[in-house]
This record gives sequence, structure tokens and C-alpha cells, in this order.
Amino acid sequence: RRSGQYTMNHDHSKKIPDGASFDRSGSQDSLDELSMDDYWKELENIHETRGNNHEERVALVVKEPDEGELEEEWLKEAGLSNLFGESSGDSLESMVFLSTLTRTQKAAVEKRVETVTQTMRKRNKQHQIPDVRDIFRLQNDSKGKVCDGSEPSAVRTSENKNETHDGTKGNVKLLLGTDEPKSLLEDMPSSDTDINLEISFAEQAANLKDSSVGKMYKGGGGDTLLPNFRLPKDKTGTTKIGDLAPQDMKKVYSLALIELTALYDILGTEFKQQKAVKIKTKDSGLFGVPLSLLLEQDQKKVPGTKIPLIFQKLIAQIEETTLETEGLLRIPGVATRVKGLCQELEAKFYEGTFNWENVKQHDAASLLKLFIRELPQPLLTVEYLKAFQDVQNLPTRKQQLQALNLLVILLPEANRDTLKVLLEFLQRVIDHRDKNKMTLKNVAMVMAPNLFTFHGFGSKTIEQREFVMAAGTANVMRFMIQYQKLLWTIPKFIVNQVRKQNTESQKKEKKDKAMKKLLKKMAYDREKHEKQEKTPNDTDVPQGVIRVQAPHLSKVSMAIQLTEELKAGDIVARFLSQKSGNVQTLKKEEVFLYEIGGNIGERCLDDDTYMKDLYQLNPNAEWVIKPKQS
Repeated sequence: RRSGQYTMNHDHSKKIPDGASFDRSGSQDSLDELSMDDYWKELENIHETRGNNHEERVALVVKEPDEGELEEEWLKEAGLSNLFGESSGDSLESMVFLSTLTRTQKAAVEKRVETVTQTMRKRNKQHQIPDVRDIFRLQNDSKGKVCDGSEPSAVRTSENKNETHDGTKGNVKLLLGTDEPKSLLEDMPSSDTDINLEISFAEQAANLKDSSVGKMYKGGGGDTLLPNFRLPKDKTGTTKIGDLAPQDMKKVYSLALIELTALYDILGTEFKQQKAVKIKTKDSGLFGVPLSLLLEQDQKKVPGTKIPLIFQKLIAQIEETTLETEGLLRIPGVATRVKGLCQELEAKFYEGTFNWENVKQHDAASLLKLFIRELPQPLLTVEYLKAFQDVQNLPTRKQQLQALNLLVILLPEANRDTLKVLLEFLQRVIDHRDKNKMTLKNVAMVMAPNLFTFHGFGSKTIEQREFVMAAGTANVMRFMIQYQKLLWTIPKFIVNQVRKQNTESQKKEKKDKAMKKLLKKMAYDREKHEKQEKTPNDTDVPQGVIRVQAPHLSKVSMAIQLTEELKAGDIVARFLSQKSGNVQTLKKEEVFLYEIGGNIGERCLDDDTYMKDLYQLNPNAEWVIKPKQS
């Protein structure tokens, strides 16, 4: 490495592009001592494979957005499209949403609304363009208190009626006020390896940036060992992706997008979603088929499957031999043989006539990587691939991890599920590193080019950037493998914001009902309903006791006394201990306790959830034991 460039002594199929210098970011520095040979060899194998594929390929076109278009799309993705355009007057639902946002999240929204507003004015649109200040003032005046929870979010209106609205800096002060959430930020964990999921990541970054003590640092210098990040125990339970009902996950998506944008804004990193123009792709087959279409045809064969069948089979084929094979994933299969197997699989896989005994382990590994590369849109999606790459530019490792956590939440379900299976497989390969010589670093180096160098953007652009982003993307790949369990966790502060949204929406619904002139009828119906619903058991439930329903088990209902140490797993075990020959026997790992209703749609509880703490957070919930939805 000389003058900030990598020089290579071995011959490769391409040369370093002119001017492809390296940004010495912290994540790259942390990998300086690693050999990059595996990365470059993998790239060479990829180019060789593409060279042998003579089929016409239509490159995915990434559209260059017009001014304000990205911000409009962002607001739509965040569920805030009614803050601009013709529907801007009907924004009561958005007022509820905005009332739950943190200071930094509101600043991110305000910045995008401001850009869209100015763009629309330039276009001379005949829409009524709301002033950003009015949007937030409305919800502040209607509530009197903006956000009543763990996230202070004071919004002030200016007393100066002549104040102009030019630029975002003054508006942020006007919008957010000057109150700092000191009391909460002072409670941030002192350990560098503790990941605080209770306070907004962007709020933490803002505090670290402003603090004289919290000096920003570059990802750990030359140390190549990753920190042992851990999640402090949350008594109300850890929420994983897949634990929440779809209606709440939709809210989680919007909040994660806003939070990620706010985090990138605070850290001075540009966050722009790429926009792909739709192109004609294969509508059947295995390789080069859109993931959603592939799953659609697979679900006709295996109802309910969430992972492409060919993807599952290739992993199973690799593991069937042994994961102790030296150089597994690094040593490529024979290119001509891999191409032949690919064509044969296309013809015979769904017919069930393909002979898997002919597939050597290294060939199966090459086919697995080929499948990932041949997806018409990258596994990490066109929209977020650049954001995944840019994680390497964030100042601290903890912030890189936080950004990855939010990005995983933002992935479409099919992409996220497939990525999870891939990362779990890669970890199993690493678990045999003593035999196969494939450490975390080696596997990351080999797999990074397959996930991050996407052919669809056009080969010239990507090849010029390959040298710049090589070590950085390998580092992001290491993070994704090492911290995969943490990445599939929904931060508590986002779950709390969902709870607040649900509570505010319920208040609004009750208020709307109260305005109708049917109070007598409603009172009568309610009284009648309550008489029908009340049972002797319900009236006898004393304070500090919950009633748990288990329609799938022999004991269908039980009153449970709450204690300080009672956990969700204890309740499930108590139900399962009630034997009955009339009911199908279910194992403990097959059924879970669910929190349903109140301020959450539906949430699957982890076994270590302390029930008394959760009951205090959501006293109006119902508690049901049932199998987890597949």
C-alpha cells in the first residue's frame, strides 16, 4: 500500500482504475493488516463467471432523481405523504404520528418537508403548501403536550410573526425548542460495549457529538477484533423482527426509516435511497429471477415457505458433506462445470429429476454465490445497497451497528428472511474454522463482493469503486455476521413509539365516537355487552392477577398471580405441565405467550420477559398462549 493506494503484486484480470484512491476511514484502517487476496481472487472469479455467461443481460437502470423527488419519495415511504401536495389538509393521522417522534426525528422530517415545499413553489404547483412550522404547531396546540414518554420532544412556536422561513437551521430551533433531554441521556450506559435500545440512536449520536467528553473516534484504530457488543437485559422483553403483528410492523418500518435518516443527518453522512427503473426480467426459473417471483412459484410447491427452495437446497448440499472442508466458500468450483450445473438445475430442479450426487461441495458453494449475484436486484435491495455500503463511513463501531440494525428492519421481508438464513449458514461455516481455515475475516472477504458489487448498476461505475470500498464492505460484512442476532432486534424506543401511536389513535377514536349523537345507544350496547362477556371467573380476578388463555392446550384458561420474578416462560411451562390425552401435545419451543391489545397489536414474548413489568407497561392487554405464526 503506497500513497493511500493498494498495489498488487499478483496478476489480475483488471488493473487499478486511475484515481481510485482510498479514503482512510476507520473501518478500513481496522482491516489494514488483513490480506486482501481473498477479496481480489473472489472478484476475479466473479468476473470470470460473468465472462463465461454469454447471455444478454439488461443492466438495471438507476434513475437520477429530479430536485425534491427523493424527499417526496422519502415522505411517502415514511407514511407522511399527506404533509404535502393536494392531500396536505387531511393530516390528522400524521399529527398522531408526529407527536411520538423524537427531536432528531422531527428535524429529519422537517428538513425533507422543507425541501419538498421549496421544490413545489419552484414548480409553481397550485397546491396549498403547508408551512413546516404550522404542521408541527397544529399537533402541539391540539395536544398541549407533544410526547409524553421517555423521549422529550418539546415543540415551540415563534412569537415573532414576521420570522421568515428560509433554510432549515433556524426552523430546527423554532420547531424543536432548546430543551435538551439531559435527564435521559445522562442515563446512557457507560460501557462502550453496551447497546442502548431504550434511547433513540440519533439522540445518542447528537449527545455524543455535542459532549466535550464524548469525543468522536474512528472505529477502533488498527484493532481488527470486533467489540463484544451486548444488549442489557430488558425486563419487558426483547422484541425480535417477526414478533409483532403486521399493522405494528408497518409503523416500525416508518419509524426506522425516519430514525436512520436522522442518525445519518446528525453524523453528516448523506442518506439517499436509490431508485431503480423497472426492467423486464425472467418470469420463471431459478437464477436471475426476482426474489418475490421466485417465492411465489416456490409457495405453490411448498405452501408457506419464506426462503427460496433452491437457496435452501444449496445450503443443505454444502452442509451434507461437511463444513470442515478447507477453503470452503473461498475455493471456487470449476467454472464450466458450474455453468453446466446451473443450466441443468434450471431444467430439472422443479421436476425433481436433478441428480444432486453429481454436485461437488465447492461447486454447490459457487452456485450459492452465483444465485445471490444473479438476482435482478441485489439482496440488500437497490434502495438501500448504498446505505449498507456507507455504514463503513460512520464514526464509531457502535453507530455502524445501530445503522445496520435499522437497515435490516427496512429490508423487504423476503430479502430479510433470505439474508438471515445466509448469515446463519456463514456463522456455521466459521464455527468450523479450526478445520476449514475460514475465519470471520476470511468469510467476510469472500462474501462481500457477492453482496456489495452489484452488476446492475453498470460495470464501469462499480469497478472504479471496488478498490475504494473493498476493505470497508468486508468490514460491514463482518459486522452482519458477527452481530446478526442483535441486528434482528427491534429497538425498544421504536416499540415504545408504536405503543404511543396506538394509544393516541385509540384516544382519537374515542373522541370521534363521543362526538356522535348516539351516546344513549352506545351506553346501552356497552352495558349489554359487558353483561354478556362477564363470567364468574373474570369478576373474581383480584388485583395483581392476570388471566391467561390457551385455546390450543388442555388447560384453556388460568388465573396467574404476578410476582416480581415471574417470567413468560414460567407461565408457558405451567400450562404445558397440565397433561391431557384429548389435546395434541405441544413442545415448549412450539408455543409462546402473546401480549395482545391494549397499546400493542400483538407481540410474541420471549421467555425471559418479566410479566409484572410488562403488565405495568400495558395493563389493558390480553394474554394468550399459542403457536407462533409461520
